[in-house]
Amino acid sequence: MTSKFELTRRGFIGSSAALAALLASGGASLAQDGKSLTIAYNIPVQSWDPTAGQSSVNPVLQSFYLAVFDRFIAQKPDLSFEGGLLTEWGFNDDKTKISMTVREGVKWHNGDAFTPEDVVWSLTRAADPASGNGGQFVWSKIGNFSIDGNVITGDVLEFEPALFKWMAFLTGFVLPKAYYESVGAEGFEKAPIGTGPYKVAAFEQGAYVRLAANPDYWGGAPAFETVTIKFVTDAASRVAEIESGNSDVTSNIPYEEYDRLIATEGLSGQAVPITDIGMIFLNDIDVMLDKNVRLAAHHAIDKQLIIDRLLRGYGVPLSTLEAPGYAAYDPSIVFEYDAEKAKTLLAASGYSPENPAKFTIQTTRGFKPKDYEMIQAIVGMWRKVGIEAEIEVYEIAKHYELRATDQLAPAAFYNWGNSVGDPSTSTGFAMFGPSPHSVWDSPDLVEKMAPLFSERDEEKRIQGYKDVSRYIAEEGYVIPLLQYVMPIVYRSNLQVTTYSSGDLLPQAISPAA
Repeated sequence: MTSKFELTRRGFIGSSAALAALLASGGASLAQDGKSLTIAYNIPVQSWDPTAGQSSVNPVLQSFYLAVFDRFIAQKPDLSFEGGLLTEWGFNDDKTKISMTVREGVKWHNGDAFTPEDVVWSLTRAADPASGNGGQFVWSKIGNFSIDGNVITGDVLEFEPALFKWMAFLTGFVLPKAYYESVGAEGFEKAPIGTGPYKVAAFEQGAYVRLAANPDYWGGAPAFETVTIKFVTDAASRVAEIESGNSDVTSNIPYEEYDRLIATEGLSGQAVPITDIGMIFLNDIDVMLDKNVRLAAHHAIDKQLIIDRLLRGYGVPLSTLEAPGYAAYDPSIVFEYDAEKAKTLLAASGYSPENPAKFTIQTTRGFKPKDYEMIQAIVGMWRKVGIEAEIEVYEIAKHYELRATDQLAPAAFYNWGNSVGDPSTSTGFAMFGPSPHSVWDSPDLVEKMAPLFSERDEEKRIQGYKDVSRYIAEEGYVIPLLQYVMPIVYRSNLQVTTYSSGDLLPQAISPAA
């Protein structure tokens, strides 16, 4: 029997004048000519520095960056690691030094040779707090680099068990030393260059980016000469893009629309289980300081019902921030749906449907399939047990701004991406108070988690995160919801290689054989 997640069948409109003109150009930009491709994407790229600022730590923007730049270490579609701009890497036996072998014969988009100096400069810059790198706390743990031919060695200033995983993760990109120093940050934003399979040919803020193939790409030239990515933030508009023929590929549309579209002649699709998880951050303020309220809010949510009714079965319910496939996933940790228990917990703190606990929950709308509708359903479930939540809608960029300054509401919906599957990059940074990505700051959790960031015994480290995940569930410090399945719809004359990370890569799309 074919799994629903493997099923494939044949079968924004932006406000700017630039995008309006682009849409008016119609079929000339479509994949039918075999040379160009148009993608309707759910979020605009705001910055072309993939190593600094809020955009660099947004998992959904990595597709743009991976088209133009290369990471130190690459990942295959199944997320196993392979050589990127480094071909070999590792610690020495006592983990006091690292060694990296740099790929030879690579060129930057402007024709300059890629060198080991670019790698050292990128790592040094990333370690500097002034750079604005969201992974600075990782990159600062190595230094004192030396170069011998194409081999770089460096000192381990503080052991980071997931160091080389980070080189395949957020902010793990190499930038051009000479070019960046010549044009500066502002010049780089205007004319970014990388070593990736595509070059930035045109960019209209908030509207679109047009990419041109890099014929000299070290990994082989991509299939399409030109790729236009439209920024279409409204889900219904993305459906219209693919249905009208104005775009060749889109993703993250409502699941009922996915099922309908892939039954249409000329369209195909894949629903791909990815490493992103839906979750509700809880901030240690107001009523969330009451453990009974936190646990009741979690027990009151029927996750399977939400998946079945709203997501048409596309999703996997979760009890922790570790999804199946993550290194510290523990299926023995189960947080049950129990509305009666939720009522009992709330009653113990003096709350009831007649005297509800009140707070605000923030959410995006249309960023992920049925995000707003899920929160509406959850608010309805809460109301039945004695919780009254007011929904506040915001853009994903606002979420990052509020989270970075610890100003989220008592509850905030978010999708967490963890393409490397390490617990430090899921539970670790989402729940460790000193992390810029966390909003829960209780000392008990900081004390339990801090040693895990430098634990050298890998088995002990993974078990430690499993223990912490159990403790978090027992204390109700976060509400994990589900592992996402990402719907992708495309023309039947295309072949799309999907990535478990959720990245929709232009270089992974080609004409069907």
